Amino acid sequence: MRVALDYRPATVAPSSGIARQVLALEHALRARANTEVLLFSEAPLDHPQRQTAVCPAWASPLDGLQRPQVRLGFERRFLPKALHAQQIDLYIATANMGLPLCRKPAGTRYVLVLHDLFQLTHRNFHRSRLKALAYRLIDGASIAWSVWQADRVWCPSQFSCNEAARVFPWARAKFRVLSNLVPEFNAAPEPLPESLPTRYWLVVGTREPRKNMVFFLRQWQACRAANPDVPDMVLVGHASDVPADLGALPGLHWCSGLSDGQLQALYRHAACLWQPSYAEGFGLPVVEALSVGTPVAVARGSALDEVAPPSAPRFDPHDAGQLQDVMRQLAAPGATVDPQPQIDWARQFAEPAYRSRLDTLLKELDR
Repeated sequence: MRVALDYRPATVAPSSGIARQVLALEHALRARANTEVLLFSEAPLDHPQRQTAVCPAWASPLDGLQRPQVRLGFERRFLPKALHAQQIDLYIATANMGLPLCRKPAGTRYVLVLHDLFQLTHRNFHRSRLKALAYRLIDGASIAWSVWQADRVWCPSQFSCNEAARVFPWARAKFRVLSNLVPEFNAAPEPLPESLPTRYWLVVGTREPRKNMVFFLRQWQACRAANPDVPDMVLVGHASDVPADLGALPGLHWCSGLSDGQLQALYRHAACLWQPSYAEGFGLPVVEALSVGTPVAVARGSALDEVAPPSAPRFDPHDAGQLQDVMRQLAAPGATVDPQPQIDWARQFAEPAYRSRLDTLLKELDR
């Protein structure tokens, strides 16, 4: 079987969450017997990606691959002919959309990897309302087209499947769960930055409004003012993601541009990872923290219900009293936590389980 993989997310931002899942999918496919994998992407003419991927003859700017006109050129002008020329049996679009804008050839199957629908169902981060509206309309049409064209749609959680079925009820039979792969950290852990305290709580990801950072930081601030045991907070993100009065709160420590070793160190030394999002399609930081034995506390109501163990403290993402109660419970110093239950739970998202599920889904396509 010749499988083509939309590699654009890995070309543009190889360290992003979606790109890491594209890489995981590539490696799992290459490990299968009787499976040949081809990468399809676009890039500037001098980019090294052109040595390993099938690309259009024209140059494409890395910072513009998500622009509608650039996507149209790839998905309408290039992709249909390239898939035919390479005799592809299965094409996998990896970033919520991106299936070819043409009639599907006989004998070729399409899979869409649909991480979430928050760009349609929630307010995302954009610098202008006009741009936000334009992208919502264009993305809505593109996602709907790809769902229509796909033989199967793979989502990282049952929550994401349910949301997709709610938005596209006519495609309900296509949706399947392929949980994200969360591999063990391969990099050696590095020392923590010297400026960080010995005891701290951790949040990874602060940009999108659905991350709920403004609400979360206000409750942390109130709880810390009343209880000196509430630890400092380390946030992997940028202070500009929240209002200025919150970004500079005493006890906040912002980190960005981290290596895998630095991120692993942050996870390992944290007293708790917090995930206060009111909408998550999977919740990668939760499983990453669990994989090194760090306990987590999560908001209810999205895929976090699935990826966090039943014993993890939970709270309503809009209930200040509930969140502060959980913070007070976890603030008591000196409590020791056995890391093994967290590590054991995270293994269901590790490579063996991922490859087994992927194999099952690919065999289903051949029936």
